[in-house]
Amino acid sequence: MIRMLPAVVFFLFICWVILQADTGADNIFFVIVRTLPYGDKVGHFILFGMLALLSIVALKGENIQLGRFQAPLGAVIVLGFAVLEELSQLFFINRTFDLIDLSADLLGIVFFSCVAKRFLSQLT
Repeated sequence: MIRMLPAVVFFLFICWVILQADTGADNIFFVIVRTLPYGDKVGHFILFGMLALLSIVALKGENIQLGRFQAPLGAVIVLGFAVLEELSQLFFINRTFDLIDLSADLLGIVFFSCVAKRFLSQLT
């Protein structure tokens, strides 16, 4: 159960960030992102990638079958969340749907899934 705590806390943090963005609020994280080149894309990569890593570790690297491929369940769940979150932006005046943001999410999920796989293989 203790493995789940970091993933749940990080998920709640991301939900807070999304709520802030949806309502047009400003915070220190948005200020930092605006000062970095491609900060928004880097933020997507890191946030969703780290959530994938923490979710994979929380689920002990459990895989699911997707056609002929196996994928980490935690990564699939995070990808579903990322797609839903990006699509939800179509309904908020303060937000804009962006395939490049979704691509950054996907790249982060794939990269950090590889990191999680390597980390879990070190434990066994």
